[in-house]
Amino acid sequence: MKMMSMDRHCEGAKRLKQSLFGIAQPVASPFLRLLRSCFGFASQSLAMTAKQSTFGLLAMTIIISFASCEETGAGAVTVLTLTDTIKIAHLKNKPIQIQEEDIAYARANILYAQSNFLPKVDMQYSYTLNDVTPPVIQLGPSRKDPQIFTGYKNENIFGLSLNESVYNGGANIAALEQARLDLKVARETVRSTKLEVEFEAKRLFYGLLLAYENARIAGDTVERAKVHRDDVKSMLEQGTASKFDFLQSEVQVSKLIPNLVRAQNEVEVITAELKKLLSMPQSENIRIEGRLEYSPIQVKEEDFLAQSYRNKPEMILKILGVDLKKWGIEYAKAGWLPQVSANAAYTNTSNNIGDMINSRHNNWNIGVTASIAVFDGFSTKAKVDEAKARYAQAGLEKENYADQLAVDIKSACLDMVKSAAIIESQEDTVVEAKEALRIAEVGYENGVITNLDVLTSQVDLAQVETNLASGLYDYIMAKAQVDKLTGREYLEGGR
Repeated sequence: MKMMSMDRHCEGAKRLKQSLFGIAQPVASPFLRLLRSCFGFASQSLAMTAKQSTFGLLAMTIIISFASCEETGAGAVTVLTLTDTIKIAHLKNKPIQIQEEDIAYARANILYAQSNFLPKVDMQYSYTLNDVTPPVIQLGPSRKDPQIFTGYKNENIFGLSLNESVYNGGANIAALEQARLDLKVARETVRSTKLEVEFEAKRLFYGLLLAYENARIAGDTVERAKVHRDDVKSMLEQGTASKFDFLQSEVQVSKLIPNLVRAQNEVEVITAELKKLLSMPQSENIRIEGRLEYSPIQVKEEDFLAQSYRNKPEMILKILGVDLKKWGIEYAKAGWLPQVSANAAYTNTSNNIGDMINSRHNNWNIGVTASIAVFDGFSTKAKVDEAKARYAQAGLEKENYADQLAVDIKSACLDMVKSAAIIESQEDTVVEAKEALRIAEVGYENGVITNLDVLTSQVDLAQVETNLASGLYDYIMAKAQVDKLTGREYLEGGR
């Protein structure tokens, strides 16, 4: 197992300042006092000649941009691991919060669909003042007051009614199944968004580790160039090196400074993006704890693809989409089938509200209604045809996504293989490049190797280290891509 620790994220900024002022000469006292008041630097470290004043202004600008790193130790620092980063990203992400509300909405929809299978019971009371009511002709004794059928002048009616849909062509069943599928869709949509957010958190977290490492590499390269320049200067003073070699070494240091500036700037940019993802204020100081670590896994493309078909939320959503459209056909077909309902009512009617609840003033009824559409102008046929077309469309979308998923899995596997090859090739090369640089430095001191060979060896070492760091990052992100494609969540046991 190979790893690189990146915990001290301001080291690059400090090394940059040291590198810059290692080149500079004495500066005028006002500039010195300004920097001393801002950063507390010693006066001897800020020397600069008039000829190099432009470089001094650049140095001042760069130092000011890195002042926050100097103040980190004085303020509170939020330390984040990868687990912390993913948890906070999930907690603060607005789309996830919105989609979680969709789950509550889907649950309510299921309850609404279930309610269609239950009877509807209503209670009513009404009062009507009639100008004239029909005369009542009493033909014989009756257990009911005849006026409950003909009406009262002051008519009070209190009643209960019950309605039940016995059968509506299967529309209620289809609606319930669709509601249940909608709940699954809502859950998978949340899971899909969480995987996207998790992948973005990994990209920024490991991207920041890579930026730290690149800043370290750039800083070490500048430091080596400075040491070599100073050695050449000493040799020039002793007459064992040419002025050309010294100028060449001086230029080499100047050429490497922009790389260090860009590397440190990349740290700041990715840090800002990470804070944005975590909904943190840009003024907050953060430090991440982690490693660019090479933990190889066996690449099993067929197994990864099978896991993707089973677990990837987007694939599950496509399958659920097919099922939803299938039940849509059943819902549309209900227009061709019989509609059966039952109803019952119980009423109390009287001209005196105090004399209503008794056997002479009550009545009840019960009934069944059945209907079937003989001709509806082909509206049901149109709905069924539309639902069948949607079903066929959903099936094609599922097949198309499955094909794309196979391509994505293959691409991620190839990225893993490529990155692993880079890591394994560069690991030993780093050792060899360090040894080559050491030999070049010793050879130059003994006059058997040119100054250009030393400078080339310095650049070669930096390039090899950069390639190794990039390979580690690429391998980690390729594994993260496989995890996302196979639906594995980091917080649920993913890599």
